[in-house]
Amino acid sequence: MTIIKHFFLFFLFVSIFPLSGGCATLPNVSEKIDEAQTTDKPRQIVSSKGLISPEKSKAIMERLKRSVDPTDILERHTAVVESVTESPLTKGNKVSLLADGLATYAAMFKVIEKAKDHINLESYIIEDDETGRKFADLLLQKQAEGVQVNVIYDSVGSMNTPASFFQRLRDSGIKVVGFNPLNPLADRDKWGLTHRDHRKILIVDGKVAIIGGINISKVYSSSPFKRKRNEKATVHWRDTDIQIEGPAVAEFQKLFFDTWQKQKGPELSGRNYFPDLKEQGNALVRVVGSTPGQDNRVTFIMYVSAITFAEHSIHMTNSYFIPDDQIVTALTEAAERGVDVKIILPGVTDSKLALYAQRYHYSGLLRSGVKIYEHSTSLLHAKTAVVDKVWSTVGSTNMDFLSLLNNDEVNAVILSKEFAIEMEKMFAGDLENSKQIQWEEWKERPLLPRLREWFINLFVRWL
Repeated sequence: MTIIKHFFLFFLFVSIFPLSGGCATLPNVSEKIDEAQTTDKPRQIVSSKGLISPEKSKAIMERLKRSVDPTDILERHTAVVESVTESPLTKGNKVSLLADGLATYAAMFKVIEKAKDHINLESYIIEDDETGRKFADLLLQKQAEGVQVNVIYDSVGSMNTPASFFQRLRDSGIKVVGFNPLNPLADRDKWGLTHRDHRKILIVDGKVAIIGGINISKVYSSSPFKRKRNEKATVHWRDTDIQIEGPAVAEFQKLFFDTWQKQKGPELSGRNYFPDLKEQGNALVRVVGSTPGQDNRVTFIMYVSAITFAEHSIHMTNSYFIPDDQIVTALTEAAERGVDVKIILPGVTDSKLALYAQRYHYSGLLRSGVKIYEHSTSLLHAKTAVVDKVWSTVGSTNMDFLSLLNNDEVNAVILSKEFAIEMEKMFAGDLENSKQIQWEEWKERPLLPRLREWFINLFVRWL
């Protein structure tokens, strides 16, 4: 898309934004932290058999603390997140890292093919391309086999997908819901153009969930090696998902049902959507879902508090990095107190405006000691972080105002030394394909790009 088209769509969007509730604000996380610290409530952990005792919960957290360098993130951050969400910290989960679309799609196809009872798929984008049709064919096959398939797609994210694509699914018995249709007269509560379903969730038989940043689109199906060998090859989209098995899957199922009901989808019954779940691994997992509202921006609170309590390292990747002041302050203060803060951001982009807005923040971060890298071989679309080599998150949440304020988002927080090691290995691989932004060079840049970034930053809430 040309820069002229970007500006046209941008100002069109700004002109109609007030119609869709654009005056919301992000919560003050410092207040949330202070409130959480005033309570002496013990951490509560849920197992496959239900809530375990405070004594056992404390023992689990103590064992985890002893496995890594001393850090307050396990106790203090957990207290903050527990104060703003009802989603429990669950034990006994197996979490598998899925780096890139090829690995994610292979995992998705494998679990879909094994489905016996139901398949719930929720995605911001489902395209009518080679990848989308492959998913559709497999879902149609499973529906024909007697497996109930339920699909939620976002009406803006999938606006280029013809209605016939989804009608074909409906005609076979698959239940399909379009989130917040573009037509404001459609039968939905609290219609808003900017309220989008940005989640990507696949749940099979209520026992396995795959979530992250990957949509259903051919852009995730390409190989990064082709791009390295041939600059004219299709740009590879670098993204990350995870597969979760264990008690945490029920929390993703609850989010799916909540969205389905709010969107007035057809009744879902006659299936075992919440089976008994056995423990499958050793990871502690919390499912963090956000919906618009002052007290519901849980992924934002999650990120700010995790950065605030970091003591050793913050290694983050994010695709649309347009942070608010609280995130910038938390990152700069972390670097100034000696935390190793490294952030990998896109160097190749599908939005020049987002890239300019992203670069507006470089100077202040670099001055404080934050190390910034731009991924140069792929279009970075991952939304991940690993803190103090024990706290990790993977999900759909971008560091921009659309994600932080207006979208339905979902992240998983994983407390596990073993999983954090896998995350660090992946991060190191991304660093190898990234170029570090050096402060001495950055501060000498010409005036024109500085003015361009300053101007675009005036409208960051609409990017």
